[in-house]
Amino acid sequence: MEIVPGIHQVDGVNGNCFIIVRDELTLIDTGMPKNSAKIVNYIQDILKRKPSDIKTIVLTHFHIDHVGDAFDLKKLSGAKVAIHKKDADYVAGRKTPPVPSGVKGMIVKVLMPLLFRSTPVEPDIRLNDGDTIAGLTTIHTPGHTPGSICLFDPASKILFAGDLLRFNGSKIEIGPLPLDTGEVQQSINKIAALDFDIMLSGHGIPLRPDASVKVREFAKRNT
Repeated sequence: MEIVPGIHQVDGVNGNCFIIVRDELTLIDTGMPKNSAKIVNYIQDILKRKPSDIKTIVLTHFHIDHVGDAFDLKKLSGAKVAIHKKDADYVAGRKTPPVPSGVKGMIVKVLMPLLFRSTPVEPDIRLNDGDTIAGLTTIHTPGHTPGSICLFDPASKILFAGDLLRFNGSKIEIGPLPLDTGEVQQSINKIAALDFDIMLSGHGIPLRPDASVKVREFAKRNT
């Protein structure tokens, strides 16, 4: 669906995948593995563009429901893959990803490799806080993972929030299974200082209008 002119969301990939449509196409996250055909079909059938128009794939963090199709889409399109430097070695398969503590973390550690597999992908671009990528400002927001990022698009005043926060239709929530809740709160406070109209998250639905006002209210309640 088209959220605002030039910003699209591909449904049905089990983790929101967004496409920024300008002279070039930019993907933000790629959903779970084996969904690349849905993304390609959307680009061809709805956008009337070619997969080779994808020039950049930005991953908000290393979790499989965000990077699952990155390898296939990079191979198909020739796009450059970008991720924060602190998550780069996990998505490349050089390091074992950390998991949250407790029972939920153990479930993730044991079951996820058995149920879901994605092909490691070598990032072309290792992002730092404040970097500009495809016209988007990188905001390092650790806590969910060490290298989690949000992306701010000044042209549309949209914040792509990854799994830092999500909106379920009635309330804002912290993303699932954070590694460090203290860092998550600091990251929420960081984005609460920004001015954005719409928040698009890795799960859930768009938060609009006045998204930054609502995020600031949420941050104050949860301090």
